[in-house]
Amino acid sequence: MQIIFKRAETDEELQQILDLQYINTKKLLSDEAINKEGFVTVRHSFDVLKRMNNACRHVIATHDGRVIGYALCMLNSFREDVPQLKAMFEYMDGLLVSKGLSELHYVVMGQICIDKTYRKQGIFKKLYNVFKEELKSDFDAVITEVSSKNSRSSKAHLATGFKILDVHTEDEEDWELMIWKWR
Repeated sequence: MQIIFKRAETDEELQQILDLQYINTKKLLSDEAINKEGFVTVRHSFDVLKRMNNACRHVIATHDGRVIGYALCMLNSFREDVPQLKAMFEYMDGLLVSKGLSELHYVVMGQICIDKTYRKQGIFKKLYNVFKEELKSDFDAVITEVSSKNSRSSKAHLATGFKILDVHTEDEEDWELMIWKWR
C-alpha cells in the first residue's frame, strides 16, 4: 500500500478533507468512539479551508487518490475566521507573552485527523514530520490545542515531540495548549 504525503492542491482534496472532518466530528460520535478513536471539534467551511490553504497549503496523506489524513495549516491571520478558535488565540497570545515566547514565529496546527481504517500505521507522525519539513524554514514552531478528553490525540502529540505549554478551562472543558519547537 503506497501512501503519498503532500501539500493540498485541488478543490477535490479540500472537499475530501471536509468529508473526513465531518465523519470524525465529536458531535456525531458515540462516547465509546470518542474514548477509543478520538475526535475533531471544529468543522470548517469550504471557503475558510480554501483561503487557509491558499495562504499556507495543508499537508495531506492520500491512498489511491483519496485523502486519508490531513494536517491543517492555520496562520494567525485566520483567527477571526473560525469562531470556535477565537478563545484559543486570545488565551495563547497572553500565555506566549507570559512565557517569554511573544517573538516566536509560529504556525497553528488547525487540526489533524486520520481516517479510522488507516490509524495505527504511523500516518499521524509522518504527517507531522512532513508538516515540519515543509514549514520549518518559515516558522520556529507549531502550536496546537487538544481537548483533555481526547487522550488518544494528546498522547500522539506528545509522542511526536510536542510539549504542554499550559492546561486551561474553556466552556467547561480542559484544553492542553501544546508546542513543538523546531528551532
